[in-house]
Amino acid sequence: MLASRNVRAAAGPRVAAAPGQRVILSARAGRRALTAAKAQKKEIMMWEALREAIDEEMERDPTVCVMGEDVGHYGGSYKCTYGLYKKYGDMRVLDTPICENGFMGMGVGAAMTGLRPIVEGMNMGFLLLAFNQISNNCGMLHYTSGGQFKVPMVIRGPGGVGRQLGAEHSQRLESYFQSIPGVQLVACSTVRNSKALLKAAIRSDNPIIFFEHVLLYNVKGEAGDADEVACLERAEVVREGTDVSIFTYSRMRYVVMQAVNDLVKKGYNPEVIDLISLKPFDMETIAKSVKKTRKAIIVEECMKTGGIGASLSAVINESLFNELDHEVIRLSSQDVPTAYAYELEAATIVQSSQVVEAVERVCGGRVPVAV
Repeated sequence: MLASRNVRAAAGPRVAAAPGQRVILSARAGRRALTAAKAQKKEIMMWEALREAIDEEMERDPTVCVMGEDVGHYGGSYKCTYGLYKKYGDMRVLDTPICENGFMGMGVGAAMTGLRPIVEGMNMGFLLLAFNQISNNCGMLHYTSGGQFKVPMVIRGPGGVGRQLGAEHSQRLESYFQSIPGVQLVACSTVRNSKALLKAAIRSDNPIIFFEHVLLYNVKGEAGDADEVACLERAEVVREGTDVSIFTYSRMRYVVMQAVNDLVKKGYNPEVIDLISLKPFDMETIAKSVKKTRKAIIVEECMKTGGIGASLSAVINESLFNELDHEVIRLSSQDVPTAYAYELEAATIVQSSQVVEAVERVCGGRVPVAV
């Protein structure tokens, strides 16, 4: 029934027939209508998938609201809230002053009193100005109130190294936020998982920091339907393999897969795991992979000192040391401010060639022989 309605809608408005005449839909128009109906399954960009997730959850649950700088009239700096102000009004889509600590505290208060706020940081780097609220209130209130309050809020926004955005706008704050007790960290990487994960985050009773990479907003793919909700604590096996386990997340997933194309041509068979949940780690999936390949490489855009890779490396060494045939390799961004110049910017982050070299290193420079 839905498909037939879509075909009729795509065919355009009906034309009234003169008395005694029939209006016949031409074969060409029919094909156009069917093509348009199929196009409803077309690929969309990640920002559109995120917008769909917010829209569907706001429609489903009247307690869901959005707040942040330029999220209303302007529709968000990357258009993830485009059109929602007009649809839901200024009581549910709230433009805030440029005061991150203030509107983050407002979000915490809203969550404590029964709402489910989605607080957007125009850039993840700006959330440093709200660190007090995120750390002392957002993450701790459920515990310090003896369970009297819960804080079901999502803090989301763009981060990561973009294209010459400078040091302040190229920060990766996973390393900062992972140390805050009571806060979950989630990083999306595809159109499909971005929508399904954000819907799950909005429905969760825990405070969640949702990382979106600035260079992935225009990535295209098919999004799931309104009923698809992902597990927030589950990693994704992007590619099964037997030679080495490569753990990554966010945009580095694409850098790794670019390296995999070269590695496969050389005869290697790497396994690729998208962590997705940066805190807590999905240790079941991680352990299963390490026990199979007995080698681990971690690829991240976060800084090497105190980053996600440092935490994961420590956990693997503590829990799976006897399963390893080689020390854990970490490929991370250099511990320097991100330069504005394109060549210098690229030099600070991991490139696919480094992933290829790391795999060859842990495999001893020899293509593993299939048993």
